[in-house]
Amino acid sequence: MFPLKPVFISPHSGGGQSGILALRHGSTLKLPWRTPQIKDTVSVLLAILGITVTSGVCYLTLCRAHPIFAYEGDYISFRTKAEFFTKAEIEQKEYETWKLNTDIKYKGLTVQHPAKGIIHVKTTKWINGKPIKLNIVEINPKANSKLQIKPKTASTGVLNRKASIRNIANAENSIVAINGGYFKPQTGVPLGTLVIDNNVLTGPIYNRVALGINSNGTFSMDRSSIDIAIKGKKRIIKADNINQPRMLSTYTLVYTEKWGAMTPPAPKYGMAAAVKDGVVVNYGYGAVEIPKGGFSVVGPKQNIEVLLNEKNINMDIRFSDTFKNSEHIIGGGPYLVKNGQMYVDINDQKFGAINGKNPRTAIGYTKNNELIIVTVDGREETSVGMTLWEISKVMKDLGCEYAMNLDGGGSSVIYVKGKIENTPAYREGIAISNAIVINEVKSPDNIANVEDKSYQ
Repeated sequence: MFPLKPVFISPHSGGGQSGILALRHGSTLKLPWRTPQIKDTVSVLLAILGITVTSGVCYLTLCRAHPIFAYEGDYISFRTKAEFFTKAEIEQKEYETWKLNTDIKYKGLTVQHPAKGIIHVKTTKWINGKPIKLNIVEINPKANSKLQIKPKTASTGVLNRKASIRNIANAENSIVAINGGYFKPQTGVPLGTLVIDNNVLTGPIYNRVALGINSNGTFSMDRSSIDIAIKGKKRIIKADNINQPRMLSTYTLVYTEKWGAMTPPAPKYGMAAAVKDGVVVNYGYGAVEIPKGGFSVVGPKQNIEVLLNEKNINMDIRFSDTFKNSEHIIGGGPYLVKNGQMYVDINDQKFGAINGKNPRTAIGYTKNNELIIVTVDGREETSVGMTLWEISKVMKDLGCEYAMNLDGGGSSVIYVKGKIENTPAYREGIAISNAIVINEVKSPDNIANVEDKSYQ
């Protein structure tokens, strides 16, 4: 604030003894009262009033002129605009606050920092006198915008492949990797929703729950549903799923080149058609070849034959609004936490056979969009595993607002900085279809990269 000059208040002449008060620089105060004490007191009060009014006018002028101030309705407040801070400063402050909070949260445990914005904790929990070994990883994307979280398949070419978690992680130079969703053991094809980089690879089964990784660095979770429309110039047909095994003979299914070279056989009284460049290039009553850069549709004859003479055929795929901003989606199930409460919908998602004490992998996120990953070792004396309700409580206690179960058992494995950190039944875990990987994208920006060099 600039200094204010002395200001005195005096009455204008021309109003008789009831003079009008006015602001006048350097003038003396003249009042009609003759008692000196009253005169002095009133003079002081009026001087204070004059200074207050003048200061208020100056302050309001400054509020409107300077961008660091804001005037709101009936009150005035100071507001610092975010653009006065660099991206690096904002992320560094977020990192420091988050690191302090997680140090308190895991007090008494060894907290490793494999990269800025990532922590790793190993601990043993006891339930009914039995030990359970846990690996916990927390990721805060707000503390490091270079972090990239996404699903990854065993092969970039086709879906029917499997690989070890180490090979999948090495292909991405990942800091952290965990096993992903369910898959068909014989082929490796994912069973459930899988979207990578906005490319729909597979659709949901039984509308099971899925995790969405959004373009703005946030997360979403909901039961997943899919709407597939095959649109021609005159006709539109609906498909039930994409790149998934047939569950009902009445289903119409879409297959892309990610599935492989050929479609599965058409159902009884069914038909298959291959579409490329907007027209049907081949059709038959068994399996058909899947064209490169196109797709094939397999289903009841009446659904497929209407496409044979169509032009400008294209495919439109939409998920529910929960995932409208999701670049990546990966399915799992069942729920473990919903709206901050323990919630395990085993029957609704048709998971009747997986609720014993088993090795587990779970994933969820907090209200502040910090991602939490947990693996549980099981089926051994040193770690007996957890039921779904037991791991549900773990995820809730860790602060998850939403959480879901991923594939478990022999698939349950966690990789951190080149090392398998849990003890799966098979050395380094069985070969899996897909994983969730966390990478640090190297870019030439100014973001500070704070890493705990003590991590071994």
